[in-house]
Amino acid sequence: MTSTDPAHTDPLAALRAPGDPACDVYLTGTVFLDIVFTGLDSAPVRGTESWARGMGSSPGGVANMATALARLGLRTSLAAAFGDDHYGEYCWDTLEHGEGIDLGYSRTVPGWHSPVTVSMAYEGERTMVSHGHEPPPQEPAPACPPRTRAAIAALVPGVDAPWIAEAARKGTRVFADVGWDDTGRWDLAALGDLRHCEAFLPNAEEAMRYTGTSSPQAAAHALAEHVPLAVVTLGAEGAYAVDGRTGETASVPAIEVEALDPTGAGDVFVAGFVTGTLAGWPLADRLAFAGLTAALSVQEFGGSLSAPGWSEIAAWWRQVRSYDDQDPAALDRFAFLDPLLPEAARPWPLRRAVPTIGFGRSA
Repeated sequence: MTSTDPAHTDPLAALRAPGDPACDVYLTGTVFLDIVFTGLDSAPVRGTESWARGMGSSPGGVANMATALARLGLRTSLAAAFGDDHYGEYCWDTLEHGEGIDLGYSRTVPGWHSPVTVSMAYEGERTMVSHGHEPPPQEPAPACPPRTRAAIAALVPGVDAPWIAEAARKGTRVFADVGWDDTGRWDLAALGDLRHCEAFLPNAEEAMRYTGTSSPQAAAHALAEHVPLAVVTLGAEGAYAVDGRTGETASVPAIEVEALDPTGAGDVFVAGFVTGTLAGWPLADRLAFAGLTAALSVQEFGGSLSAPGWSEIAAWWRQVRSYDDQDPAALDRFAFLDPLLPEAARPWPLRRAVPTIGFGRSA
């Protein structure tokens, strides 16, 4: 599929048929207002004042994943609670009108303070400080999630989310990641909802701790005994995946880039992998695409704002092919992009407009 309009590239166009779900992907979680400082020379030092050369604000938390999916052309439905303060209104407007995300399952909670995260990026790392009140008593996830092609879930040790099992029963393909286990138990059996998932995408440290293995590759093979598809992200070394149904494995190196802010890169990786899976691409192509989108995202700051769309991917592809000294094998790795990318030429690298609360959005 080729599109001449970068804003409407649809990776699933060839697969759509009457009777398909209205949305491709469903997810739920907490939306934060992210305030990101960049251009710091080092971590803040106690008792001193640090000046950042850059700053931006954007919806964060689960909004990072929702935005990444929407920008890759997937019809995305988000169920979340929003405060009725200015922060909540800003996040709602940015996601619904700015990104085209369906918020039909979301709700505004009167009197609830929107959660806020301040992120400081330096030396390719980040430090975050968050603030939020107790969540609303009513969970934002509906008892019966909508029928979609896929859903993305964040697994929590010892806590099962009923909507995940319900989504799987409806035929939704569930992709899951997991956060750091603060209990220190790292008990795979505590991830009860994993049995409902098609794919599990932890990072290398999480995967090895949950499986008691000594290498990411061994961890991926161990996880593939519990979930059909195990994908272990390796940071600067790329990613490794095992399809437990077929025995197929794939390993794709990372793209070397100068990282400005890694916020949301993991979410972008998952979004890219989900996109390729729903489109029916080979496993190695899915890994390569996920890694590419994540690499492009860390060159901008902010979680949701940094997620690339097809115009950025196309601009990158044109740019790398313009150099005479490129490794042909490396270019062949991404040749599958050719029939997918928009033809409209735009310069690269691209800078996204970064909205600052109170000034609106610039084009």
